[in-house]
Amino acid sequence: MSPEEAAFAYDLPRDLIAQEPLRNRADARLMVVNRQRQSIDHFHVRDLPEILRPGDRLVLNNTRVVPARLAGTRTATGGAWQGLFLHTTSEGHWRILQKTRGSIKPGETVTLVDRNSRPRLKLWLLEKGEEGQWLAHPEGEEDTFAILEQIGRVPLPPYIRGGRMVDSDVENYQTVFAKRHGAVAAPTAGLHFTRGVLERLAGRGVAFTAVTLHVGVDTFRPIATDTLEEHKMHTEWCELDEKSAEEINATRAAGGRVVAVGTTSVRVLETAAARIRNSELGVRSGDLGREQERAVDAFTGETDLFIRPPYEFRAVDALMTNFHFPRTTLLVLVATFGGRELIQRAYEEAVRQRYRFYSYGDAMLVL
Repeated sequence: MSPEEAAFAYDLPRDLIAQEPLRNRADARLMVVNRQRQSIDHFHVRDLPEILRPGDRLVLNNTRVVPARLAGTRTATGGAWQGLFLHTTSEGHWRILQKTRGSIKPGETVTLVDRNSRPRLKLWLLEKGEEGQWLAHPEGEEDTFAILEQIGRVPLPPYIRGGRMVDSDVENYQTVFAKRHGAVAAPTAGLHFTRGVLERLAGRGVAFTAVTLHVGVDTFRPIATDTLEEHKMHTEWCELDEKSAEEINATRAAGGRVVAVGTTSVRVLETAAARIRNSELGVRSGDLGREQERAVDAFTGETDLFIRPPYEFRAVDALMTNFHFPRTTLLVLVATFGGRELIQRAYEEAVRQRYRFYSYGDAMLVL
């Protein structure tokens, strides 16, 4: 392990990996890390209305997790088959990952089964692409997401029950504000919010803005290179629309804090902030002050932004996030925002205090 890798590594007892969410999401513990005071305090998510201030704005990722895990049999042989839906192409085909015994050839079909193992429809495997992905096409004309809602399984990460879903995961692995289909993993910081907490925050004078980033399968991929600069960052589709950009800019102008809920929201905001940074290169010196009043511009498209030291944040004032896997881009982002030594101390404290880790675990608020 290189010295750089070691800086983003830690040891975690396996029994601290949460296998189920708490019955009341807002009862999750919330570690509050204050960068200015270099302090660590312990609260619960339900305390957020007392921790945040009137005029603050929470930025929530409204992506909706697709029931993307597929099961079936090879039509010709009857052999077991597993797949993971990634996204649709402009031609209406599916991009998937698939696993089965033996080799599979383009042109074969798979009979997909529903959650009760009943055969439902055929899937044609058209061609193998890069990084093990396949191009496929389902029979019939039904909408992709309607099909997946009928036959797909919740794409739990393998550290939760080996990826095996139970009925309650359909609701538990989805935020209460999820709207736009497209994610194959949950934006986990958002899982802690209940409608009651959101209502109390609104009553406190905290505002909300929605952004979208469809979380991809590579989000949790460990960094395997010797240096951070060598790591090839994955791309994910995101959007910050005009209305949301105006809300962010108005909050900053009024002195409020932009509180990103999750590393996904951070990547959307900072990708949008990069548009301001790039536009400054072509702005006349007399107009530069006007340009700098804006924190973000609207943005729709793919982002491959890898936030690592010594990144300068332009749009985010505070970050609420879960506890992440070691040596991942997610942990690097959090350490870049909070400061490497302070976040390392926070993780050590979380293990000592037996916080619950990962998707169904507890949370951290970095102020």
